[in-house]
Amino acid sequence: MPITSSGQKALRQSLRRKERNLKKKVEIKKTVKALKKSILSGDQAAAKENLRQTFKKLDKAAKSFIHKNKASRLKSRLSKKVNKAFSPKVK
Repeated sequence: MPITSSGQKALRQSLRRKERNLKKKVEIKKTVKALKKSILSGDQAAAKENLRQTFKKLDKAAKSFIHKNKASRLKSRLSKKVNKAFSPKVK
């Protein structure tokens, strides 16, 4: 435990930030999971909507606690999955 008052305040702040960031990470994981589920079910409209929501959450997270390149990488991979799942199959 910190001894100084400024150290105690810094500990309180870091705990609050940790809790807030954990909630946001869980939200992102839930939206990604919903997106993957809609891709597997074959529902194109739901997949497009989930992709939009996932992009929105990743963009907001890139401003605060996720590196912008990681957010960009996740967005790219997810959009590739959606495009591959719903593009016309050529034989």
